[in-house]
Amino acid sequence: MSEKEVILTPSGLKKLEEELEYLKTVKRKEVAERIKIAIGYGDLSENSEYEDAKNEQAFIEGRILTIEKMLRNARVINDDDVGTDTVSIGSTVVVKDLEFDEEMTFTIVGSAESDPVENKISNESPVGMALLGKKRGDVVEVNAPAGIIRYQILDIQKSD
Repeated sequence: MSEKEVILTPSGLKKLEEELEYLKTVKRKEVAERIKIAIGYGDLSENSEYEDAKNEQAFIEGRILTIEKMLRNARVINDDDVGTDTVSIGSTVVVKDLEFDEEMTFTIVGSAESDPVENKISNESPVGMALLGKKRGDVVEVNAPAGIIRYQILDIQKSD
């Protein structure tokens, strides 16, 4: 079974590499120290500090494995791969919500680095899928839980 390709922008790759380094060099040591201190409290069967530290250790090790797998399967989108004629992964798209007459800006990224708070939406999200391959001036319809949302593409730029 082949593993799923993870599409990243250069900044998304850097962010994952930094998180991996932090988890391996800082968090692992912090949790190991917490476990060592908790063991010193004695009876492990009723030691909540020990349980909490072991749970955090398991979470950190799981996250490290996940990031390493993502980096193994990463395909980095370079600026050369991103045009301004059609929407692609790495594009920053300015759209107008035709119902509410509001402008919004989205950056289309791979699912691994999507962050709605920063208006980074996944290429696999309903809005991302609707925008991909479209051109300036096109109107796209997105099936959302609240109904159909219609956006007109005003501008396509390379993301920073």
